[in-house]
Amino acid sequence: MQPTTSTELFFDLVFIFTITQLSHYLIEHPDWRGAARTALLLALVWFVWIYTTWLTNWLQPDQGPVRAMLIGVTLGSLSLSAAIPQAFAQTGLLFAVVYVIVQVGRTVFALWAVQGSPWLVAGFQQSLPWIAGTSVLVVLGGLADGTARPAVWAAVIVIEVVGLAIGYPLPRRGRSRPERWMVEGGHLAERSAAFVLIALGESILVTGSTLTEHVDLMTFAAFLVAFAGSVALWWVYFARSASAATEVIAHAGERTGALSRVAFNFLHPMIVAGVIVTSAGDERLLREPGAPATTVAALFTLGGPALFLAGHAAYQTLLWRTLPTSRITAAVVLLALVPVCVGLGVPVAACATLALAVTVAVILTDRFRSLAGVR
Repeated sequence: MQPTTSTELFFDLVFIFTITQLSHYLIEHPDWRGAARTALLLALVWFVWIYTTWLTNWLQPDQGPVRAMLIGVTLGSLSLSAAIPQAFAQTGLLFAVVYVIVQVGRTVFALWAVQGSPWLVAGFQQSLPWIAGTSVLVVLGGLADGTARPAVWAAVIVIEVVGLAIGYPLPRRGRSRPERWMVEGGHLAERSAAFVLIALGESILVTGSTLTEHVDLMTFAAFLVAFAGSVALWWVYFARSASAATEVIAHAGERTGALSRVAFNFLHPMIVAGVIVTSAGDERLLREPGAPATTVAALFTLGGPALFLAGHAAYQTLLWRTLPTSRITAAVVLLALVPVCVGLGVPVAACATLALAVTVAVILTDRFRSLAGVR
């Protein structure tokens, strides 16, 4: 398997800041509109990261031109992250222009860099018109005001997802078939797992920084619950399934391209979104651990882990073609607890403890199944 290079890790560092910005945006806009806009921004940022990761899977990141490209994309990603807080206000056009420069510039570089590999050249020739087209829409969205901007950017995301799903078809050229993508699936799995780790690390940073603002016995106890929750999510993803998933994708043969497209382009953003929502819940937990859970607090505290587990369940279903019943059941239970906790006025700390207990139950179920020799 192709090892992850220091250049790729340097590129990833920017996204610690990105996840922080997304978490803070959701914390500051704790309503359905804020959640939808956070999801839009996450999707656009994810396109930047995952398309760059696919490219470095085919090229050598430590070669001079590729390294220079990665540093340029790193700068662009940092600029995107800085624009996130006001992306639906005065920095929307800045966000759009930087996004276009990164997406189109990287694709044009790729066409130059992959000369000598006809199947790669053909693939990037297929994707460039689609990326250029959505880039125009991104800029139009940046110029729009009010509800038009999120609507246009949502259309961009839909077009990107559909275009990739159907292989970027073009007149007289057909479409790009994933079975022809000679991809190092193990490397992509390792890189995506690293992004999940970055997101989990950022959630710990949020709780740590919130704790330093006011330290007392109750707040510290809430911090321990939040930290344990982050550890539990880490355990669910990394303890056993991450390495096993890497092996499955690395040895999937002709299915590697198709599996990687769904697993990393479509499903991993859902897992990362679960971490971001959980991080917002942890911030609410530390600020008001004894307050009765509102609908927002319950959705953050219980819905975040539910989203994470649902995303991971879809990931496992894709790879092993079996339903991970423990994760699906846990996600349903967590969502069912939301109206119960709100209706009974359960304290936020108790909601977080329930979320932790349900996640630990998944871990224990995995452990028992492992001992029994069942996946």
